[in-house]
Amino acid sequence: MSTKNLTQCAMLTALALGLSWMESAFPLSALIPLPGVRLGLANIVTLFALYVLGAPSALLVLLSRCILGAVFAGNMNALIFSVLGGLSALGCMTALSRCRALSVYGVSVGGAAAHQCGQIAAAMLTLGNSAPVYYLPVLLFVSVFTGSVTGLIVALLFRALDAAKALPASR
Repeated sequence: MSTKNLTQCAMLTALALGLSWMESAFPLSALIPLPGVRLGLANIVTLFALYVLGAPSALLVLLSRCILGAVFAGNMNALIFSVLGGLSALGCMTALSRCRALSVYGVSVGGAAAHQCGQIAAAMLTLGNSAPVYYLPVLLFVSVFTGSVTGLIVALLFRALDAAKALPASR
């Protein structure tokens, strides 16, 4: 990994941590009173990193964000939820991004749904039973909305960077 790539990953990790903190300051639960529902603004950075830097760098950003976020928040219990949800989302988005028929919107919605599945798996591991599976349909329904918002923001970001001629040619 080059110094430039490592620096880009560090900057994206800091941005993802900032977005995650900002999102926790304005909880979505006031609008949607469902436990565990978040927009997932930090996933904007993961999706951006996947498309611009590639899967290995996106994985580094994701894991760094999850670990540092848990340490800074003082909530190491949330780490398993964050990591399992994030790894599920990144794996799904990596596979879907290779499908030329899907735009960044489809990749984002797929990642949001996979993130919910990963978090339900974490809940099942934590609780030791399968009861959280019954909440999955609600979370999958909400993930269509949250994934669409994330996809829209990334699409707008790509459009702005493309207009500024600031995107790497490899994308």
